[in-house]
Amino acid sequence: MKIFPAIDIKDKKCVRLVKGDFDKKTEYKMSPVDQASKYKDHGFKNLHIVDLDGALTGETVNLDIIKEIVTKFDLKIEVGGGIRTIDSIKKYNDVGVEKIILGSAAIKDKSFLKGACEKFPNKIALGLDAKDGYLSVSGWKENSNQLTLDYLNDVNDYGVSRLIYTDIDRDGMKQSPNFEETSKVANVSNCPVIISGGVSSMEDVKKAKGLKNIEGIIVGKAIYDGDINLNELVKEDA
Repeated sequence: MKIFPAIDIKDKKCVRLVKGDFDKKTEYKMSPVDQASKYKDHGFKNLHIVDLDGALTGETVNLDIIKEIVTKFDLKIEVGGGIRTIDSIKKYNDVGVEKIILGSAAIKDKSFLKGACEKFPNKIALGLDAKDGYLSVSGWKENSNQLTLDYLNDVNDYGVSRLIYTDIDRDGMKQSPNFEETSKVANVSNCPVIISGGVSSMEDVKKAKGLKNIEGIIVGKAIYDGDINLNELVKEDA
């Protein structure tokens, strides 16, 4: 199973949010590049990056930082946050990002998702952020009124290469992921699923390994807060 340590970038700093709320953010002293270096030094192979400035603006605000991380560390990186155009996808693809995560733009416009998958085969990841079974969009400020599984069934044959499922109520809360809902999504999905939101312990990581069609798990706040030891965590990274 792949372990994805998380880096959320805001104002060129590493931050963590609680349930996606920008008013409830914690800033960390280490720069995104230094944090990526730390993960690389520990032996991790994958990295999950969210450009929170991009999520707010719809622009590739932190492209230079992400390019520096890709260039320096030879990590397989997935990037999300406000990616709403083919041009933005191309920019990330051109700097060597492994997977480009589409979220709100793909949920609001299925044809955009389909076109992106056709133009960038095996590069597009779909980020599904859900609350009470319904998808949320626009930085989790809006409910899309679409049931997660209904939407997934509609786009399942588009050619998405990876699905990242986040339970919003768990994100940043360290209360364990919503394994039950994630399993429902994984059972339907034509592509492998990454678990996101609420990882609090090594037990969560080990439990994820036993689930069907799960490619990996994203670990964020639990690392920053010292709840999970990186040396232990990297042993699960395969």
